[in-house]
Amino acid sequence: MNRLSCFKYSLVLGLAGLIVGVNCVFGQATTPASSLTTPAGSTQLDSMTFDFNRDISVQLISFEEIYKIALAYSPAVKFEGAVSNSQQAALQLAKLQILQNAAGYVNYSTGNQAILSTGTNVNDQLGQISNGYRLGVNVTISIHDLFGRPQQIRLARANYEATVERRHIAEIQLKRELFNLYQDLILAQRILQVRLRDDQASLAAFRIAEVELQKGKITPETHAFNSNRYAETRSTVEQAKTGFIKSLYALELAVGVPIHQLKRN
Repeated sequence: MNRLSCFKYSLVLGLAGLIVGVNCVFGQATTPASSLTTPAGSTQLDSMTFDFNRDISVQLISFEEIYKIALAYSPAVKFEGAVSNSQQAALQLAKLQILQNAAGYVNYSTGNQAILSTGTNVNDQLGQISNGYRLGVNVTISIHDLFGRPQQIRLARANYEATVERRHIAEIQLKRELFNLYQDLILAQRILQVRLRDDQASLAAFRIAEVELQKGKITPETHAFNSNRYAETRSTVEQAKTGFIKSLYALELAVGVPIHQLKRN
């Protein structure tokens, strides 16, 4: 082989290596969707920390503990609690509002402050106001204070009691919603387990049908029926998985903390 042939051969090998290298780079960027991992912190990744073959109620903490956590993080319960505190402050203010009719005063006087009156000696000590401080309290009570103030206090107390009961209603509604979501999660897992068993049986029938079709024991129509059956079971499995993940996410939103914090240690 002459030098020109060797140069052409080396050039072809170099280009081939460059093309292979470029294909490898682009192959990393075009990873199939099925092999992609879920981003950290998402609900789907959190759901992988649970064993699908075990009862989810056993893997989670008790419902009462979940409810206590939800009470601490529920925005609705927090809002009603803040309203209740404001009405309690309004009640205390209504009780103390009577004090606005009382005013105190303090002053200091110097010099000869004689009281001029008929038959009174200016030099008389009893008619002389001594130098020094003077203090006192002025109290004014109106008819509204006598008859209207008790009604305002009753109104403030009634508003406060109403907000307390409304917070209690919010807690009951939260517990009802949380219980429904908790039961939906258990049901979604049971449905997923049933769908997975059906999928395994359908896959086994599909594989057997492929072998029998190659041996000529069944017709293509029969094989098509098994294939359609397997496709339907795969579709129901994916729907069941989605329903289970949705139930996990709904429970996480209702409680207000990541779902992995509800897992039993």
